[in-house]
Amino acid sequence: MEETNVTKGPNVTKEPKEPENSGVTEEPGQPKTTEEPKETPVTDTSEPSAPSVPSKKDVKGAHWYVVHTYSGHEAKVATTLKQRIASQKLGDKILDILVPTQEKIEIKEGRKNKVKEKIFPGYLLVRMVLDDNTWLAVRTTPGITGFVGSANKPTPLAEEEVESIKKFMSLEAPKFKATFSVGEAVKITDGPFSEFLGSISEIDEGKGKLKVLVSIFGRETPVELDFLQVAKL
Repeated sequence: MEETNVTKGPNVTKEPKEPENSGVTEEPGQPKTTEEPKETPVTDTSEPSAPSVPSKKDVKGAHWYVVHTYSGHEAKVATTLKQRIASQKLGDKILDILVPTQEKIEIKEGRKNKVKEKIFPGYLLVRMVLDDNTWLAVRTTPGITGFVGSANKPTPLAEEEVESIKKFMSLEAPKFKATFSVGEAVKITDGPFSEFLGSISEIDEGKGKLKVLVSIFGRETPVELDFLQVAKL
């Protein structure tokens, strides 16, 4: 049996590597210190929050007042007053202007038209903080003749009254606006009594109906009709 000679490589003794010079000289016997990374300062770029502005509902001392105007000029006077408020920078004291109206259906020339009818013709409601400046600004607006109340001390409305007016304004089902009057002579234009003449005895604006007295066989007979079924003579 042949012997196999195994040749061993040279016995190499590895010398320990010297630690790399980090530029920091450590003194013997001193514990190693690890330098923590510095935090990068954060710059707050957000804009400062704006100061809270009180709601118009929360303005102290504000009340609703009733103002006399020329009848038929309520909307124009309200526009003029708004312009005056802006020019005199009184928007923080004169807060709201209200022309109370309600939507109705008007029958005109055989057609139904939606119109806004003024609930209180000749009046405006103004919500304001009353002082000498606001009183003068409102009182001297063209078209305004005065406040409701004593000359120098207007009487404020109760909040309950104002809420009732607003609810009345926002009624969903519009009522019919009658352009007729009781006793007025009319001509029936539609239905079985078309071309008959008669006089109005009753008017129901809520339903848009009226009763017309028509002469049938020598007797006056009431006939219920829609506003659209009659015409003025």
